[in-house]
Amino acid sequence: MTAGVEQGRHPRLLMTESFRAGPLAATPLATSARRKAFLRLLPWLLGLYVIAYVDRVNVSYATLEMSADLGFSPAVYGFGAGIFFVGYFLLEVPGAIVAQRWSVRRWLCRIMVSWGVVGVVMGFMQTETQFYWLRFLLGAAEAGFFPAILVYLNKWFVAEDRAKAIAWFMSAIPLAYIVGGPVSGLLMKLDWLGLNGWRWLFILEGLPAIGLGMATLWMLPENPADARWLTAGEKAWLQERLACERAERTKADGGISSFWRAFRDPRVLLFALAYFFGLVASNGLGFWLPTMVKSLSGLSTLTVTLLVSLPYSLGFIAKLVAGWSSDRSGDRRWHTLGLLALGTIGLAGGALTQGSPFLALVFICIAVIGLTGYSPSFWACALGMLGGTAGAAAIGLINSIGNLGSFAGPYLMGWARQSSDAFTAGVLLLAGSAIVAAVLVFMGTPKRGAA
Repeated sequence: MTAGVEQGRHPRLLMTESFRAGPLAATPLATSARRKAFLRLLPWLLGLYVIAYVDRVNVSYATLEMSADLGFSPAVYGFGAGIFFVGYFLLEVPGAIVAQRWSVRRWLCRIMVSWGVVGVVMGFMQTETQFYWLRFLLGAAEAGFFPAILVYLNKWFVAEDRAKAIAWFMSAIPLAYIVGGPVSGLLMKLDWLGLNGWRWLFILEGLPAIGLGMATLWMLPENPADARWLTAGEKAWLQERLACERAERTKADGGISSFWRAFRDPRVLLFALAYFFGLVASNGLGFWLPTMVKSLSGLSTLTVTLLVSLPYSLGFIAKLVAGWSSDRSGDRRWHTLGLLALGTIGLAGGALTQGSPFLALVFICIAVIGLTGYSPSFWACALGMLGGTAGAAAIGLINSIGNLGSFAGPYLMGWARQSSDAFTAGVLLLAGSAIVAAVLVFMGTPKRGAA
């Protein structure tokens, strides 16, 4: 128990005093509650998202051998890689609402078990049609995972900590490439039971989602009141602090907190479009990066998977630093804009230096730093727009419309690759998309984007 509780002071009185001390008073009670939330929740959430992203992007490594085995053209691979996000789009908003109104941890369990099963089945596909359907179903199964996590973070982390929490959670994206690349390269060397390595890649990387999905029911408390590892005072402090923030968001929205509010708010629509173009750039690059590196360098599959982890190692660091800096300064707008601009420079440079593999890799590293680093401040700003069901709907809407960009990006790259032996035109298209994303963020945020 905290000192205040031991002295007989009621937790609610402790909280009232801490709020009077300033925007976020650094009392022992507040500090311990916030620290425990970070240490207990974020490692598990990070692990879940690493598994999610590995299962989402492992096709980018599998295609180094899968496309030749099954006779897939670049356009077929690009369409199949991207169609994941069509299923994702269709069920994203309903998934966010279910998480808000029912239970985040139960919804996550359902999602992970479903996509794990589909991921395993991908190891047995034989035709182009099966490839399309399984990628579509994988996206439909995973739909709702990301907004459910953001709803969960909103239930646990105060505004001043939110960008850091999002940064830690979303650092799973570069981590998935850092870990997934070498692991995928090793799995593709397997030749068991007459199945090629790329098939074992899908099978063995799909299984962890099933086990971890079931474990999530026990590992994640639904809200601070359910956490056995918080004291009574810490629970009360977090609950009242978060309740005050929700009330402020509802008041700022004129008292409207309904599902349809998200669809009428121009900020939400601008952010949805910005996320669309941002993901055209980042996932267009991500799903084609192993193929680009192999084409430019001529290295072995295992070496390529190791090399691809380099830019994402830098992106991992950039995401954490950007989230910390955004929370420390309170700025969301310029962090997002600056990193999108950096991503644009990196993409443009990578497109124009493909005659020099070393220079191209340097620019790709710059691009990945920008395109992975902007998301914590972007989502911290988005989470502060609306409260309640409207807030959940806004998260789902931004993510669902945005992730159509994850369909468009890989497909555009495949189309451009089909028309030319070089990647220059496709990567320049991605650079233009990053510029558009920055313009839309500029239009949708105030001069100092609120948390």
